[in-house]
Amino acid sequence: MVPILCYGAYLFFRDDNPLGHFTSEEGKKDFQNAYDEAMVLLPKPNDTIDIKTEYGTVRAYYFAKEETKHKEPILLLPGRSASTPMWEPNLEGLMKERPVYTIDLLGEPGMSVQTKVIKNQKEQAKWLNEVIVGLGLEKVHVKGVSIGGWATMNLARYYPEHIASVSLLDPVFVFEPIPLKMLLASIPASVPLVPKPIREKMLSYISGGAKADESEPIAKLIESGMRNYKLKVPAPDQFSKEDLKNIDVPVLALMAENSTMHNSEKAVETGKKYVKDIDIENWPNASHAINGEFPDEINERILEFVEQNSKDN
Repeated sequence: MVPILCYGAYLFFRDDNPLGHFTSEEGKKDFQNAYDEAMVLLPKPNDTIDIKTEYGTVRAYYFAKEETKHKEPILLLPGRSASTPMWEPNLEGLMKERPVYTIDLLGEPGMSVQTKVIKNQKEQAKWLNEVIVGLGLEKVHVKGVSIGGWATMNLARYYPEHIASVSLLDPVFVFEPIPLKMLLASIPASVPLVPKPIREKMLSYISGGAKADESEPIAKLIESGMRNYKLKVPAPDQFSKEDLKNIDVPVLALMAENSTMHNSEKAVETGKKYVKDIDIENWPNASHAINGEFPDEINERILEFVEQNSKDN
């Protein structure tokens, strides 16, 4: 299962708590159980680290092999409601070549805990930069999928100093907007009152047909997070032409040819036109679930790009 984006629902269903939170103790336990079940699928982390930032405590995991610990690391940013376990298809292959850090995004369901209101996009980038500094990373290759791709570019927009390179997997709100029909389709996927079969069907549609039922641990985790957690983060903004022109780090963008999230052909055109240092392509036969559909090929492409932009060669 891959990251599922449900942007509309949290705009319509709010409560008075200004921070991201689980809606009940029962819901929190349900998510924790799903999280623990999904984490078993991953290699055992070398370390589990909780980084204190101005906006809350961010859970990070470190995965590495002894022979590659000297190399510049990769930092993985997940999609909406997905958290660290969503990287199961990619993690083992990446850590064979480089140290890898993963984090649970602040204000999202996961092991990170938000303690202060995140008011805008710059503050979203600020806490992420604080995580990189807190981990002691001088340079890091940041890879993000879906909303994690937006978060990666948002970091490059405001705090590029520790970024060695950026790798994006079908990022949203970066090169092209999401169609209105997809924003509307996302609402029933994340509304608890909607019958579960309907919500799962919509989740599957949004992710390009990926399995979205409890027989798949990552899907179960994402569904639990959407059902039991209230997002309280600013909605991602669409990158402007000037934003893209000002990005000053090497960018690799792999767009999904069959993505339901945007017109990927136009996204490729936009990226080539406005980003000065970019390698962007349309990945044939891929949906928004690209990282799980082509894990080996994606890993190979990203590791090649990272190698080209590393100082540890």
